[in-house]
Amino acid sequence: MSSVNLVVMVVGLLVLAQQSFQMSLRNPVAETNNCKIDFTRLGLVLTSDTNEKALQDSGLFTPDAETPYVDIAGRRFHIGTLNARYIVYVKIGGNSVNAAIAVQILLNRFRIQGIIHFGSAGSLDKESIVPGDVSVPLAVAFTGAWNWKKFGSAEGKLNFGEFNYPVNGENLLASVDYDTVKLFSKGHSPQDVFWFPSTTSWYSAATQVLQDLELRQCYHGVCLPSKPKIVFGTNGSSSDSYIKNKAYGDFLHKVFNVSTADQESAAVAWVSKKE
Repeated sequence: MSSVNLVVMVVGLLVLAQQSFQMSLRNPVAETNNCKIDFTRLGLVLTSDTNEKALQDSGLFTPDAETPYVDIAGRRFHIGTLNARYIVYVKIGGNSVNAAIAVQILLNRFRIQGIIHFGSAGSLDKESIVPGDVSVPLAVAFTGAWNWKKFGSAEGKLNFGEFNYPVNGENLLASVDYDTVKLFSKGHSPQDVFWFPSTTSWYSAATQVLQDLELRQCYHGVCLPSKPKIVFGTNGSSSDSYIKNKAYGDFLHKVFNVSTADQESAAVAWVSKKE
């Protein structure tokens, strides 16, 4: 990203997806054919081909010998083990709509214990997160629901006139307020939410497992300027906007105290929370 540095984001260990036993456990057909309907799996949600290549190159994923994948609704769900743990992973293809659809299919068609989202994000805080770092956030905000105000009305959080160049002043684009989104979940009344917090037990597990992990600075002869690190306890921003504008990135960091920006993590959390 221009002016907004690219980092790795593990928004995973983010949400404990409660199981739905109203759906048939005999989907997909492969689950019945290989008699694995009793296996609870971990769902791994990848953003791109690059993420999948990183998983494959790690040598940690072993495809199932009988049914290595299942195609559902145009998506390929890969079945196997990761360090001897049963998992199923899928590439979501980018943006919140694709992410939500992929995760919903994953939860409907497999018996999923929880979701890990592994993808890329832009750093909005160069003091704490630099290219190559891995971010494990405490919470993610959906900053893509805007209430665009009328010109002359009370100012919202994002006032476009403050970004006029070279002199601040009035702007016909007026201002924007950030709206909450409606979360529908089983057994609860609809809630208006802006932040999607991580599940405490899963976040604690992530810190224990990853805190001493050493990340490589060089890979296949290509090296980062500095040794990468894992950054815990940040907040993330998520929307359908691919943010390359430094001024807007600085605004998000200042107003919402977010350190990263991506296009999928809030949608992954949104769908997982409602289950």
